[in-house]
Amino acid sequence: MALEPTLIVSVRRALHLLDAVGEAGRPLPAKALARRAGLPLATTYHLLRTLVHEGYLTRLDGAGYVLGDHVATLLDGPAQAARCAVRRREILAGLRDELSAASYLSVLTDGEIRLVDVADGPATPRVDLWVGFEDAAHATAVGKAVLAALRSGERADYLARHGMADLTPHTVTDARVLLHQLEARPAVVLDREEYALGTACVAVPVPGAPEPAAVAVSVPAGRVGRIVGHADQLRSAAARLGLALAAPVVTI
Repeated sequence: MALEPTLIVSVRRALHLLDAVGEAGRPLPAKALARRAGLPLATTYHLLRTLVHEGYLTRLDGAGYVLGDHVATLLDGPAQAARCAVRRREILAGLRDELSAASYLSVLTDGEIRLVDVADGPATPRVDLWVGFEDAAHATAVGKAVLAALRSGERADYLARHGMADLTPHTVTDARVLLHQLEARPAVVLDREEYALGTACVAVPVPGAPEPAAVAVSVPAGRVGRIVGHADQLRSAAARLGLALAAPVVTI
């Protein structure tokens, strides 16, 4: 009878964590990885620290873990995507710090406008995402900026498929009105309390991205004028994101 091979439990657990991170295709926090790998949380933390130290994983502050640069020697494709995810997060975090505002990246993928990444913090909280961006593109600056990059027929089709829910008293719910606003493809797109009361957002398109994309920041409604005055910083971040988006993107 063949003997069962001797297996090292800690190695198997570490490999299961790497599998969980790689399969997710997006940053995952320790608790989510523990659930996916079926591991105790304390064990997961110990293994994650080791994997980060050895370069197999990278920890993104406030987001979770992605594959690290060392994985490039094993799987170039996923590692490249991980490096690009880190770069995108760095750009968004830099924009957040420059403008003292939470920053967002949204991309059209598989016909849906999806939120790809958010950089926020204790002093720059993100807007309460109480309605999914897929169903609120008409009411968000970042969604409208992506819509503006589409052909007129594609914009009309997207709105027809998703509807225009009345989210606040300021939400534009007439497709003809919104389509007219977007026809000129404005360089800066605003959301003045259209998605959430008390919050305004400013967005610009991401040039050179493989798919239509936009970057935005959110602030209390009273600060929107100041942000519009710093639109050049938004455009600079968007240009850098256009290069980073050369890698496949995943949603959060």
